[in-house]
Amino acid sequence: MRAMYAAASGMTAQQLNVDTIANNLANVNTLAFKRARVEFQDLMYQTLRIPGTLAAEGVEVPTGIQIGLGTRAVATQKIFSQGDFQQTEAPLDMVIQGDGFFALLQTDGSVAYTRAGAFNRSSEGLVVNSNGLPMDPAITLPANALSISIGRDGTVSAQIAGQTEHQVLGQIQLARFANPAGLLSVGDGLYLETKASGTATLGSPGIDGLGHLLQGYLEQSNVEVVQEMVNMIVAQRAYEANSRAIQIADDMLATANSARR
Repeated sequence: MRAMYAAASGMTAQQLNVDTIANNLANVNTLAFKRARVEFQDLMYQTLRIPGTLAAEGVEVPTGIQIGLGTRAVATQKIFSQGDFQQTEAPLDMVIQGDGFFALLQTDGSVAYTRAGAFNRSSEGLVVNSNGLPMDPAITLPANALSISIGRDGTVSAQIAGQTEHQVLGQIQLARFANPAGLLSVGDGLYLETKASGTATLGSPGIDGLGHLLQGYLEQSNVEVVQEMVNMIVAQRAYEANSRAIQIADDMLATANSARR
C-alpha cells in the first residue's frame, strides 16, 4: 500500500515544517533574527508506463502512469530580508541599512558574522558584542572619551577630554557573501562562512553594495507573526490530511483482509 508510506513521508516533512515555524515565532523578539522556510521536493516515482510508448494498436500513448512515493524536506533557507529598526540612542548600537554583516573575532581565532548591532565597551576599551566577542578589525575606545560618533561610512570617532576636535579611532568593516543563505547558523546570532556561502568580502559601509551604518538603532527580527501563524495552520492541516490518508489506507487493507468467498 504505497499511500501509507507516501502519507507518512508527508507527516514527517510537515513536522519539520512546524518545528521551523515554531523557531521563527520563538525568535520574534531576537535582534536581527532571520526567519527560515522549509523547501520540499517530491521523492522518486514508480513508472508503470512511460509517456509516448506505443499501445497494442500502434497508437502513441500521450500520457504515462507514474506513482509518486512521497515528499521530503531538502533545505531550511534563511531569508535575509531587512528587519524593522528600533531607536535606542545608545552610542554603540548600530544597524546595517542594506547588505552586510559585522565581523567578530571568536576565542579560537576564527571569524564569525552577525547582523545584530548591539555592542558595548569592554574593560579594555574594545567594542564587543553582548557575548564579549570583539569586532574584527578591533576598535578601541579611550577611557577618557566623552562622546562617541559612528558615521554612515563606519568611521568611529570620539570627543576626548581636553581636546576640541574629534579623534578618529578606526573604521568599521562589513562583510558580504555571494550566497548569504549558504551561511552556517551556530546560534547567538552568529553565522560561519561555508563553501556554499562563498568567501567573505570585506569593505567599508556604503561601498561596493554594502549597506550604511546608522548609530543609535537596532535591527529587529524579520519574522511576521501573522504570516507565521497562517503557515502554522497550513502545516497543521497538511499533517492532518496525511494522517487521514494513512487511516484510509489502513481501512482499505482491513477491507481486503476481511474479504471472503
